Amino acid sequence: MRIRRTLSPAAAALCPADLWKGFEGFFAGERYLKKVEEELREYLGVRYAWFTSSGKAALYIILRALRSLKADRSEVLIPAYTCFSVPSAIVRAGLEVALCDIDAASLDFDSVLLPKSITEKTLCVVPSHLFGIPSAVESIMDICRDRGVFVLEDAAQAMGARRGAKMLGTIGDAGFYSLGRGKPVTCGSGGIIVTNSDAIARAVDRELSPLPLPGKARQAREYIKVAVMSLFIRPRLYSLPAALPFLHLGRTVFDTRFPVMRFSSMQAGLCMTWRRRLEAAMSVRRRQAEMFRLAIDAVRIPGNTSSATYLRLPYMTESRECRLRIFSSAKKKGLGITGMYPSPINEIPRIAHRFAGSAFPAARLVADRLITLPLHQYVRDGDRDEIARLLAPARPGETLSQIRRAERTMPGIAGREGA
Repeated sequence: MRIRRTLSPAAAALCPADLWKGFEGFFAGERYLKKVEEELREYLGVRYAWFTSSGKAALYIILRALRSLKADRSEVLIPAYTCFSVPSAIVRAGLEVALCDIDAASLDFDSVLLPKSITEKTLCVVPSHLFGIPSAVESIMDICRDRGVFVLEDAAQAMGARRGAKMLGTIGDAGFYSLGRGKPVTCGSGGIIVTNSDAIARAVDRELSPLPLPGKARQAREYIKVAVMSLFIRPRLYSLPAALPFLHLGRTVFDTRFPVMRFSSMQAGLCMTWRRRLEAAMSVRRRQAEMFRLAIDAVRIPGNTSSATYLRLPYMTESRECRLRIFSSAKKKGLGITGMYPSPINEIPRIAHRFAGSAFPAARLVADRLITLPLHQYVRDGDRDEIARLLAPARPGETLSQIRRAERTMPGIAGREGA
């Protein structure tokens, strides 16, 4: 194994002072948790906010809460191209996944198809602010309001981003964020639930109250993982974990066996400086995205708008083959370019039977052509220049066998079958 400078696809930095706060959190009880919850409510402008063990757990809890309010509805309508964690949480909550195709230019719901996709069984619609690109939540609210359908914002990748004067995640009936590895703010794992609805808040409280707290042994294991991550996320060392297949870096899987617990005091300690870290990271990502826009074909950036605070910069390649060429070259150079989700949701084997005979062509096109560019603090000017050169029209002469070899090593492809 050769150690070389390698960019991670996303990176949320933790400094030694943050790790020390996490250590203090072991002994802080609920004091740190109450503090960060109060700060978060004020920052987001919401009446209610809760922390959970993960973003998937947050989604699961909200879905259970919404189902308790409308027991006669069982379907959750989501974009046909989104993170596999979303259908994982839906299935775990005992609900059915329903899909609407997307607009490949915005990665949001197809606005023509969305009203037709809502039925009398629809419990909620889940718009996704993918990569931090704002979904048209207000329009979706208008469609759903008269039909008695909840709007639940997936802001897992969009904490701190805005649509107009409102924070993404706070516009709909409820929203959730992720504090997982590579998200805008991380404490290794964690999730956040927000709402302004009294009825939803009471239902969420009923779901949260019986959940266990992580034990001290689990907290210690999670703390060690976070400490190791904070070291090896740096470009000089990232090639080491990236070369270890059992870490599953870059994979996205369908897995309904995730733990659902309350937020630990250790995690609350790691979040004590969340606002400073979030605003610093957003500033860096905005600047990096703007410099990329000047250096590459900006027309190929989905949702290319000044209102987006990108977590990673999405880029639509000309074809599937072009995508694989770029990925292969980027991997050799350690540039942190990745694919995203390996397939539309309807092709996940464990739930594919539900969508037999249905087609979601825009989602399929995005799965075939989308790559993402890193925007974090470790991306240097030289890295951007190298990426811009790589995204120039592909050179002829690369063989199909080379493309196939690149596909077999692409993160996410191995995870197509799920777990």
